[in-house]
Amino acid sequence: MAYRLGERRQAVMFPASVEEYVAADDPVRAYDAFVEQLDFGDLGIALAADQVGPPEYDPKAMVKLLVYGYSYGVRSSRKLERATHHNVSFIWLMGGLQPDHKTIARFRRDHRAALARVLKQCARLCLELNLIAGNTLFVDGTKIRANASLTRSWTKKKGERRLAKIERRIAAILAECEATDRAEEGADSPVHMPAELQDARALKEKIQGVLRDPGLDPGASTSLNTTDRDCRPMKGRQGSIAGYNLQAVVDDRQGLVVHTDVVNPGLDPGSE
Repeated sequence: MAYRLGERRQAVMFPASVEEYVAADDPVRAYDAFVEQLDFGDLGIALAADQVGPPEYDPKAMVKLLVYGYSYGVRSSRKLERATHHNVSFIWLMGGLQPDHKTIARFRRDHRAALARVLKQCARLCLELNLIAGNTLFVDGTKIRANASLTRSWTKKKGERRLAKIERRIAAILAECEATDRAEEGADSPVHMPAELQDARALKEKIQGVLRDPGLDPGASTSLNTTDRDCRPMKGRQGSIAGYNLQAVVDDRQGLVVHTDVVNPGLDPGSE
């Protein structure tokens, strides 16, 4: 059986305009129409074509890029920037505009609340247009690293174990000090306590404070990170980390991401 072989040097005739890049029934056209109907004044996004200063990217185009990208799971500003160069649907949606990732990230940051409202309306529209079935959804999770060290996560058992070790160390240091005093009896007394003893007592007080934290009460949480109190120890492909469990809900029909959330239980819902 013969193979179909590609030929990069084959001359082809591209469509005369970007409008012809996508089919009439392509879902991207629904996103374009949806954003065009939004009341940007109500969303708090200013549309001022006569503003002074350097020209900015059309806010409508930026909202279309973020909503369409997020609906298909493209959340990285750099990946969105790349899509405007290489993905036909994104090129059509943006009308050839190619904002860089810093511009995309800044627009998202400046209009976070407005985008949250738009995404909710977009999900409702997808259901009405039958782009999302709404009855078969897939939930999965991925571990994301928190800006905290796993060594800063404390459980009640770990705190008590470390506290007992510190108490033994303090007792040993005090015994050593007493032995030294006896050996140096008659010599000048030291003015300052050994730094090692000061550090050990400070750590003991810190751990005692952690154990008194309501976050370690039974029924509330079994772990507390002193850098980021919301993250938890969990295992993933990166190994053991202090982090969060990112949950994503994906529709069965078009593979659209309909909901995301970040939680701190290590196991995905229903996997216990």
